[in-house]
Amino acid sequence: MNDVVNTAPSSERLASLKQLTLITYILYALSAVIGFTAIVAVIINYVKREDTAGTIYESHFTWQIRTFWFSLLWAVLGFITMIVGVGFIVLFADSIWVIYRIVKGILNWNDGKPMPVKA
Repeated sequence: MNDVVNTAPSSERLASLKQLTLITYILYALSAVIGFTAIVAVIINYVKREDTAGTIYESHFTWQIRTFWFSLLWAVLGFITMIVGVGFIVLFADSIWVIYRIVKGILNWNDGKPMPVKA
């Protein structure tokens, strides 16, 4: 007899992950006004990442984590290059890029689609 373990996530678990994913997107969006909320969001991403494995929310968490780290990298480069004036352009471009990532993420989240995360 072959016992197959059902590893499919329950509807309650998926609903919880869906809500948590939206909360993290909101925290990232709020970081434009309250900077530390992005740090809270990325901590949530790392702590709950394992729980999202095998769901569409896994790609959203990866998207959010990558958004955080690349945005931080460009922000640091922007602040460093402010001395020569280029930093303002880098910071502006970084801000637009983060807005794009948050909007695209929320739209895909709303449509129940995973994020296009490349390996």
